[in-house]
Amino acid sequence: MKRYNYIIALLIIFIGINSCRDKYTEVFTAYSPVYMSYEDLREAVKKTGPRDMVNTGKIYFKDDFIYINEELKGIHIIDNSNPSNPQNIGFIEIPGNVDIAIKNDILYADSYIDLVAINIANPGNITEVHRVEKVFPYTVPPTDDKYRIAKVDEDKGVVIDWEVKQVRQEMEYHYYPVYFGIKAEMDYRANTLVSGGAMPSGSTFGVGGSMARFGLYNEYLYAVDKNKLYMFDVSTPSIPVDIGEQNVGWDIETMFIYDGHMFLGTQSGMRIYSLKVPTVPEYIGQFWHVTSCDPVVISDGYAYVTLRGGTRCGSNVNRLDIIRLSPDYTNNELLASYPMQGPYGLGIDDEILFVCDGDAGLKIYNVRDKLDLTNNQLAVFLGINTYDVIPLNGNLFMIGDDGFYQYDYSDIQNIKQLSFMPVVKKD
Repeated sequence: MKRYNYIIALLIIFIGINSCRDKYTEVFTAYSPVYMSYEDLREAVKKTGPRDMVNTGKIYFKDDFIYINEELKGIHIIDNSNPSNPQNIGFIEIPGNVDIAIKNDILYADSYIDLVAINIANPGNITEVHRVEKVFPYTVPPTDDKYRIAKVDEDKGVVIDWEVKQVRQEMEYHYYPVYFGIKAEMDYRANTLVSGGAMPSGSTFGVGGSMARFGLYNEYLYAVDKNKLYMFDVSTPSIPVDIGEQNVGWDIETMFIYDGHMFLGTQSGMRIYSLKVPTVPEYIGQFWHVTSCDPVVISDGYAYVTLRGGTRCGSNVNRLDIIRLSPDYTNNELLASYPMQGPYGLGIDDEILFVCDGDAGLKIYNVRDKLDLTNNQLAVFLGINTYDVIPLNGNLFMIGDDGFYQYDYSDIQNIKQLSFMPVVKKD
């Protein structure tokens, strides 16, 4: 009995010593989160004066105005009533913003974990009118691989930046998705009810480029992340209502809404959903390709897909695919492929296709003969690193690494640059 008690005592001492031992704690140099409180986040949306474009993201057009995202900061407002002399007239501060869409006079934007609705009817008096809180996943800004990431405390607010410092913390691992910016991931797109081409002034919806993740269809706003579709009722535009979410696969990168269907580009292919019941999109078909990043546009029964390889995107394949779509979108086939250097976004207006081919510049094709695009290249603009375009009524809006370009392509044999607004490089 005494021996038994002695063993028990030793076990208690051993457990006590080990319970005090700091065996799960380490000290290391890390990217430590810089927070913005939720209270400050929800008071931050405001209109300010114009500012330089520094880290541009996605573009959007509505009623003679161009909206250019400044990644994770907000939106530049460009008065484009004279495309030859666009005017930077202001900036909307929206912390954590990457994507936008516009219905009537209401601009919808992501702000970290929230969706905000902003009245833009009067450019001089832009105000937030509604907010849907905690509807998007908790995500963090991108980093490089130089240091590990320190523990994130979601109770402190959203992560707006990182600072390098020594940290002491218990060893653990938790994955947070990274924001889906053009320069952070170089992966994305969204569009509106139309696929490009004519869009008269005063239309209900604006027009997005091919690298965003917001889309509008009838009375609904859709947003997509890596594997989920988020749905909002915007029948009253100023009061978006969260109506749920739906799993739509994995590695989702792009969204294109056309002909009552949603085309989702993924790193392994294109998935197609019917919007016959807009609140419950129905999966109806797919088209698989090699692992890559892949913006998509649809026109006249064909899908045009740019495949880009690289570290984040998977393979080393860089090409343009043309896919023939069946009438019900359930039986689709690859019609032709064309080599590219490093393509990003693209846009189409009738039979004119615009491809942003990274360092290889902007390439323009007539796609009437889809089996012979090589001999139907209309123009190429070299010396620019471009990543998204919106072709519209003979005007081309293009965002690139060094700035925002506009071209007049109403005479396709004589395409002219109308204007250029530079990105200001800062150390």
